[in-house]
Amino acid sequence: MLFKVTGSSCSGKSTLARAMVDRLPRLAVHDFDEVGVPEHPDHQWRQRTMEMWVSRALEYQDCGIDLLLTGQSPLGEVLATPSSPLLDGIAVCLVDVDDQARRERLTERDGGRWDAVAVEAFLGWAAWHREHRHDPRCRPQVITAGGWTEMSWHRWTDWTADDPRWNTHLLDTTDQPIAASADQVEQWVTDQREALQSGRLALRRGWTDEPGPQAPK
Repeated sequence: MLFKVTGSSCSGKSTLARAMVDRLPRLAVHDFDEVGVPEHPDHQWRQRTMEMWVSRALEYQDCGIDLLLTGQSPLGEVLATPSSPLLDGIAVCLVDVDDQARRERLTERDGGRWDAVAVEAFLGWAAWHREHRHDPRCRPQVITAGGWTEMSWHRWTDWTADDPRWNTHLLDTTDQPIAASADQVEQWVTDQREALQSGRLALRRGWTDEPGPQAPK
């Protein structure tokens, strides 16, 4: 099963993923960018690399291991990735933080690396993630326009917000201790594993054929 932890920069994804390494059995933890990032990454690169990571998840799956992957690919990219229907299950969590906290974290982490235009781009990407989480019809062109030609966008572009497969868990880390957020990620993984085993997970294998059972937003 693939657990995708997504969100714009400085929401806390990598910190929370590291906290999962020794907490849960049969779980491999990786960061999307550990395979290397080009000088000018674009969404085609991100989408091609998402396919590489899904292939890695399938290798883990054959060994009875789940993959928790951090990165910025939202649910729509995960579902459109060529090999994603072969996964036993898919679960996506949006790790978010309010805009002021993100600004402060960017400054603390990267010093003066980002100018005002770049910071606003991070905030705009975060805002789009929130829209995308709620409704697949909210500006899908942000990721589909000019995307990698192998992506299968048709799998979800006619879905509506109430489709049970369109389900991204939200974890807001604003003003929350890291330990508390880590506990929530651990519980999320545990809950999604149980949903898969009981047949309640909407994004279990076969999700491309018809809507799964109702799942909470």
